[in-house]
Amino acid sequence: MSRIYNFSAGPAVLPLEVLQEAQKELVDYKGSGMSVMEMSHRGKEYDAIHQEAIATFKELCGLDDDWSVCFVQGGASMQFAMIPMNFLGKDQVADYVKSGTWGGKAIKEAQKIGQVNIAADCQKDIPTRQPDASEYKWTPGAA
Repeated sequence: MSRIYNFSAGPAVLPLEVLQEAQKELVDYKGSGMSVMEMSHRGKEYDAIHQEAIATFKELCGLDDDWSVCFVQGGASMQFAMIPMNFLGKDQVADYVKSGTWGGKAIKEAQKIGQVNIAADCQKDIPTRQPDASEYKWTPGAA
């Protein structure tokens, strides 16, 4: 079989070994007699998977136990709302660069939460390039 590599938005390339392990355990996850897709999200088997994922993520990111990890569903669009909800405090301004469609979507979501400054608008001001760092109009003390 010839593998095709997907570099599009959304799902990405996974190592063949990972896919083969998932395939092997799809019907019977580690001898549990059921697929992960059939497990209760409150069951001990699934909880072990969840705790291992958190521990691995913390290890990869160099996080100690002062940090909590929360896995949530949703893609880039959800992140556009979650970031200002978590970091844009009352009476603060968030600086954004409008560099294209995705930047515009992020700005639109942030404006629902609080005040937004467009530090650079690459579509309007400089449509053929990214601005030099000296051209950005940052807000002092921005969130």
